[in-house]
Amino acid sequence: MKIESPVFRDGESIPAKYTCDGSDVSPPLSWSGVPGGVRSFSLICDDPDAPMGTWVHWVLYNLPGETSALPEDLPAKGVLDGGGLQGKNDFGRIGYGGPCPPAGRHRYFFKLYALDTLLSLKQGADKKELLKAMEGHIRGECRIVGHYAR
Repeated sequence: MKIESPVFRDGESIPAKYTCDGSDVSPPLSWSGVPGGVRSFSLICDDPDAPMGTWVHWVLYNLPGETSALPEDLPAKGVLDGGGLQGKNDFGRIGYGGPCPPAGRHRYFFKLYALDTLLSLKQGADKKELLKAMEGHIRGECRIVGHYAR
């Protein structure tokens, strides 16, 4: 599997538009090379360089198995039009919270998981709940890493 974005390449800087210094909207993402038997996708975006430990910026799950992209500026709501749920980030909000590092250059991992099931999670689940629910159901995964510094 491969995940990519038209607004930044793997290992490059995330444009300010997708951070707290800009519009703080989610970036567009697309993926390909999905294995057979996938019923849903989950996505986690986090920053392992945060001063107090890994900071979660985005949690999505139960995206339909036929999904191959997410548009820019996904609405910050628990239930998405067309299917899928969003969880709670470490800002305490549902949906995407862009890079907003206190200082220095940070890495932001957008990790996509292809699953063989729909998860029995309600909207608003956190990363820990999602990881637990995905155990034994991951058929493929990929990631893209963006950087941002202030």
